[in-house]
Amino acid sequence: MEWRHKDLLDVTQLSSEEVWHIFETATYFQEINSRPVKKVPTLKGHSVVLFFAEPSTRTKTSFDMAGKRLSCDTFSLAKSSSSLTKGESLKDTVLTLQAMNPDGIVIRHWASGSAQFIAERLGCSVINAGDGRHAHPTQALLDSFTLYQEWGGLEGKTVLILGDIAHSRVARSNVRLLTMLGAKVRLCAPRTLMPAYCKDWPVEIVPELNRAVKDVDAVMCLRLQLERQQDGLLPDLREYAKYYGLGPRQLELAGKDVKIMHPGPMNRGVEINSEIADSAGSLILDQVASGVATRMALLYLYLTRKKQ
Repeated sequence: MEWRHKDLLDVTQLSSEEVWHIFETATYFQEINSRPVKKVPTLKGHSVVLFFAEPSTRTKTSFDMAGKRLSCDTFSLAKSSSSLTKGESLKDTVLTLQAMNPDGIVIRHWASGSAQFIAERLGCSVINAGDGRHAHPTQALLDSFTLYQEWGGLEGKTVLILGDIAHSRVARSNVRLLTMLGAKVRLCAPRTLMPAYCKDWPVEIVPELNRAVKDVDAVMCLRLQLERQQDGLLPDLREYAKYYGLGPRQLELAGKDVKIMHPGPMNRGVEINSEIADSAGSLILDQVASGVATRMALLYLYLTRKKQ
């Protein structure tokens, strides 16, 4: 398949055929990641800037490792070490970076729409690593790739997304991608963390957790985004854990083959019981491994595309 996209801003840009092509490419790179020598010259001579204006461990390290395993030069820039702290605008910062002629920029920023803002102004490829509450396309791709590797397909499967829906870019991107690939999506959250516009999504909303977990094939827990929340949305974390934390009782109701996911970082004992996170059905560390392969596939496709 000839890759036609310059930027990855949201999963809605992709067709299902393109998503499957990403998965096929990621499967090939997954094999490379299992070799004793985990490096190939595929992107030798290419360079990418990792511009993260928000804290990140998994996504930033995953992109860095993905680039290096493809022999791509990666350069990391955080907000604390950038001229943003001196009052420089986002536009001027990224134009300065483009003047150094990278092949791509991976950006995470607190403002929704920031990835599109810079993509419209830059000639190099832009990959959105999370913009505000809007989208996190690479997380959604790696989540679906993880389930694809586990099941061989997502058609007819039911996935429960549990937790802070209102503030989650991961939830938005996963709803769009999972439904595109044929899965049924169910949402469960406290009323204060379930935005009204979810009623327009192609999902089933089940407010009570014990009912929501019944007959699901996978549960995707979300991190409580306390840094984005207003005061008063939750009485306290103990009450949230009591009514919306995933525990052994919910696993019994869901069935023995249910898969457990979490984009990380986890708050053990709040969003998810520690034993559940470490159980045989947990795919949490598989998601991390899939993240490297998926991002290798994305860097390869976007950095080697045929330019118009």
